[in-house]
Amino acid sequence: MSAVLRVVACGSVDDGKSTLIGQLLANTGGATDDQLEYARSTRRGGSTIPAGAVDYSLLTDGLEAEHEQGITIDVAHLFLDLPSGRRVIVADAPGHEQYTRNMAVAASTADVAVLLVDATKGIREQTHRHLAICALMGVPSVVAVVNKLDAVGWDRTTFDDLAGELRSAADGFDMTATVIPASALAGDNVVTPSENLPWYEGPTLLGALTDWEPVDRKGPDGYRLPVQYVIRADDLRGFAGTVFGGPVRPGDTVAVAGSGATSTIDRVLGPGGTDLDVAGPGTAVTLTLADDVDVRRGDLLTTPDALRDGPSPATAYSATLIWTSDEPLRHGRSYLLMAGARTVPAVVTTVRGRLDVASGKQFAARTLDLNDIGTVELTTDGPVCLDAYRECRDTGSLLLVDRVSKETVAAGMVRHALRRGRNVVPHAYTVDRDARQRLKGQQAKVVWLTGLPGAGKSTIANALERRLHGMGLHTYVLDGDNVRSGLNKDLGFTPEDRAENVRRVAELTRILVDAGLIVIVALVSPFRTDRAVAKSLFQPGDFAEVWVNTPAEVCATRDPKGLYAQAKAGRLPNMTGHGQAYEPPERPDLVVDGNGSLDDATEALSALLRG
Repeated sequence: MSAVLRVVACGSVDDGKSTLIGQLLANTGGATDDQLEYARSTRRGGSTIPAGAVDYSLLTDGLEAEHEQGITIDVAHLFLDLPSGRRVIVADAPGHEQYTRNMAVAASTADVAVLLVDATKGIREQTHRHLAICALMGVPSVVAVVNKLDAVGWDRTTFDDLAGELRSAADGFDMTATVIPASALAGDNVVTPSENLPWYEGPTLLGALTDWEPVDRKGPDGYRLPVQYVIRADDLRGFAGTVFGGPVRPGDTVAVAGSGATSTIDRVLGPGGTDLDVAGPGTAVTLTLADDVDVRRGDLLTTPDALRDGPSPATAYSATLIWTSDEPLRHGRSYLLMAGARTVPAVVTTVRGRLDVASGKQFAARTLDLNDIGTVELTTDGPVCLDAYRECRDTGSLLLVDRVSKETVAAGMVRHALRRGRNVVPHAYTVDRDARQRLKGQQAKVVWLTGLPGAGKSTIANALERRLHGMGLHTYVLDGDNVRSGLNKDLGFTPEDRAENVRRVAELTRILVDAGLIVIVALVSPFRTDRAVAKSLFQPGDFAEVWVNTPAEVCATRDPKGLYAQAKAGRLPNMTGHGQAYEPPERPDLVVDGNGSLDDATEALSALLRG
């Protein structure tokens, strides 16, 4: 029997989840006398609980904002002991759709889910969403509690109908479901059987948790140890991390996923530096190796046998994402992928579909919005070693982080590595950028002109290239419209397509810089994040962001392509500066007055390149 049972408690707002968990705590010795007294003497606004009675929901809602609003916002971790002696950690997850991301975190380590449904309201969309998230997070079974059955007169038909729907929904996500009728407020069927349910012969909630046995799931082949730190001391060079999968022992063979280098484990050191004969899953250890093998922070140590079918390095993965940001996913935009101690730039190249949480079916989608769940393909700038999430939660999960705001925008579960992510290996050629620059007698650079449509970017780019060409320098201009007429002719002007447009132009620019050219980019590129990602592809000093600052009214007066007139007539909904935002650079390398002298602008840019 597992020493600890991890439970995620979830349900829609006002289904009574906090009250149910509070009843469990109070009746299993999980609440102190002081907590019970506080719950007996304190009342939130609008409470209907009689004076002197215990408001069990107050035993779980710890934040002041939760008391004020009467809802669960944060994830509270609570502890109780079952009659069998097993320790239970309950993650009380928020029910409101706004806090779905918190619920996903709570489910990520759970063994079983306790899901509440209000008998008076029935199964709602959030019920299906919670089931979907629990299934995606690898929670194999659910104990569903049909609460507030007293409010419908303990009606058996109501319960049977809801129980059938719940079992069917759980089965659609390949989960097993035990359904229990209850009244959390009165305590019926929570800890002890209820006299109000003579027709029910199943377990109470406490009984279901006590009888719960883990589902036999295939784990990873061999151990996994993601390296969190490399420890160097006078007589020690060790690799610290937490063991996942199988146990680790001195004398075991070890391989570095990625390089494939192998060695033998010399010592396994536990907390405090104590030598261990064996370290099981979940143990924090430091390993020392018999050979001097190159191991770095973020590397994955495992068995040589596991590398054949397990986590070999790849740059492309299929993954399921739970989108947690108010700003939609923009495929083509570069994010930071964080997996364990490894952080690497990543791009979502394709959105394969969005999950309809009610039906369990995938539907076509171009993007993901807040709380959406979807299947995507992503690529990374460098190879990473990730398991399929179904094989190992800890080495098959990831986060996506916005590169500018540092906001966590998605939690992801790896489905599998894509074949192309393992078959593409860059080739190093003898003639490199330095050799090409020496041949041309110049230093390759990027001048990235950004500004509103009609700001004068193309005119300035043309004048600058003429001057540089006259000086005998090798240049090339990448103009927004010119690129869209060929390479990017498949892209529109939505934020997602604009991100992909900038990404492709930036990658092409990188190739031209490697060829030793001075590249002038004239591109609206309205979003700071996309420009920042473009700049990150280049070495410091190689990329100059230039803002062609022309007032919007001047651009509209010029209107060389008739865009502002079309936008005013309602025919261009994604026109930058007219229906779609333009985010000016916060710290540009140069600001050019697009309404000023062309010669002055050209001279300022020439000086910037010399500089």
